[in-house]
Amino acid sequence: MSSVLGVSVGAGAVRVARPHAGNTAEWFTADRFDVQNRPVEGLRPEDLAAEIISGIHLDTPDLEATAVGYRDDQHGRGLRAALARRQLVNYELVPEVLAAVEFLLATGELQGYRTIALYDLGSSGLTVSVVDLATRQVHYSERTSDIGGDYLDTLIREQQIASGRIAHPADPAGLTALDALCRRAKEQLSGNTAVALPSEYGLVLISQENFEALIQLAVESSARLTREVITRSEQAVQAVVAIGGCARIPLVSKTVGRWTGMPVVVPAQPETVVARGASLLARPSVLAAPTRPVPMVATAPRSAKSQLAKAKSATNGPDAEEGRREPGASRRRELSVAGVAVGALVVIAALGSALGWGPQVLQGDSQSSNAQSSSAVTTTVPLPVIPTGTRSPDDPTNASIAAPPPQYSTTTTDAPSTTPGPNTIVVVPGLPPIVVPTIPPVVLPPLLPNGQRQQPQQHQR
Repeated sequence: MSSVLGVSVGAGAVRVARPHAGNTAEWFTADRFDVQNRPVEGLRPEDLAAEIISGIHLDTPDLEATAVGYRDDQHGRGLRAALARRQLVNYELVPEVLAAVEFLLATGELQGYRTIALYDLGSSGLTVSVVDLATRQVHYSERTSDIGGDYLDTLIREQQIASGRIAHPADPAGLTALDALCRRAKEQLSGNTAVALPSEYGLVLISQENFEALIQLAVESSARLTREVITRSEQAVQAVVAIGGCARIPLVSKTVGRWTGMPVVVPAQPETVVARGASLLARPSVLAAPTRPVPMVATAPRSAKSQLAKAKSATNGPDAEEGRREPGASRRRELSVAGVAVGALVVIAALGSALGWGPQVLQGDSQSSNAQSSSAVTTTVPLPVIPTGTRSPDDPTNASIAAPPPQYSTTTTDAPSTTPGPNTIVVVPGLPPIVVPTIPPVVLPPLLPNGQRQQPQQHQR
């Protein structure tokens, strides 16, 4: 037995195919496969497939690769989630169309064709795809659920109930059992002219002729869709290949060939084509070769930065470290010089006041203060603009924030009072003014005619 596994997950059944030893794409035999068919029976197909694959992996430790066919992106996401819950990683998802084409090319049944229309009629619906065999490119594809194996089973069930031979089941479980019985009758009609299956609800009896008359309109609608897909693809399609469980019905190939005017190829066991093709696409997992790490741009941690700085200082020597410290040292020296200058100016101001410079300084300050206007000063100050959160009614999602027009208010500032305050002098701009003590004036008595000064009179109390 081969060490690879191919899986197809349908709405009605999960099929698993393992090629026999040596049965590869180079040395291929279509019937050298071990194929298992597991009906869904009310379970989720994805969960059932994950359970089956997990069991095979446990029973076969040397299984090297698993390929699972998927129909579309949504189907693929469901399969990945189910396999992840089983902690399965050694697998790959392959498109069902490519898996089918791989198998059909290996069998040689498509020799001489370049472009085909793949007609896949399963239990849940029909998918028609136009595929280039040389490039494996899907040019156009459509899917419909108007016709499928489940729909055909429903037609048989309703026809049997209407004939009076079958009683209508009273509960959903009985209805499901009757549908399964009708599905068996449909499958047996592919190789028989009539089928009779007993059940607790009665005898399911149907002939090939009655069955074809029952499904004629549905099959014709699928053939019409196939012709429309070929027309829309604008490709030179040379043949139609019918796969899926319903491709076994003889009426399908006849009707599709008549509507399209092309040969219809139906491979053996059409329901297992995807599973067998997926096994041919399964490749053993190989450890990835070591790759060069991609540099990441990120902010280095503080500890790393300090280590880099130490390493750089050790490389450049003490001169570089001294040059790096020079701006800080010069800044401290500038502050020291500024402090000494301020102290010197304060001392000079104090000495000047003691030597009689204070009145001139005070007089100049007083004159400058008197020079100011005593009238009120009116100043216009624009108010700050505050953006509002109101959105535009035209676009409530991406509306810009509207700002109101600037508003102005009139602020009245009274002129400084002329009442003399404490004697101050500004020595250094930006520093608080220095308060200079007021020296009272010395009043001398008037001179007498003889040149002597008059003695002050003593006031009697």
